Amino acid sequence: MRKKIVVRYRDKRLLKGSSTDFVPTREAFHLSSADGSAAEPMEVRLSEVKAVFFVKELNGNRAYQERKHFDPAHPTVGRKIGVVFKDGELLVGTTEDYEPGCTAFFVTPADPQSNNERCFVVSNAVEKVSLF
Repeated sequence: MRKKIVVRYRDKRLLKGSSTDFVPTREAFHLSSADGSAAEPMEVRLSEVKAVFFVKELNGNRAYQERKHFDPAHPTVGRKIGVVFKDGELLVGTTEDYEPGCTAFFVTPADPQSNNERCFVVSNAVEKVSLF
């Protein structure tokens, strides 16, 4: 199944496209560019990545301000987590697979209106993790 993906690199590069071979335990996956600029899918090495965002729409809505808190009217699944990346970005959501010392983990955003469905966070791009 083809997944819509936004790749954010630690060096601030950003790539949008789709992938059919993302597996969280592998060191790399392939990304077909959204704009069709590359004839062949490019290899994305997780060692260079800050996070992989599985999105509803590749373009999203730049004006939308994602909520960084939980709505008490909506029950959550998993542990509540706050992730501060080394570049200062804050991601708030829930996780089912975070363990201290892990190489990467998934986060589902706290805001159900977020364009991000899930985020695959690479731990070496993280400054701080808070569980609450």
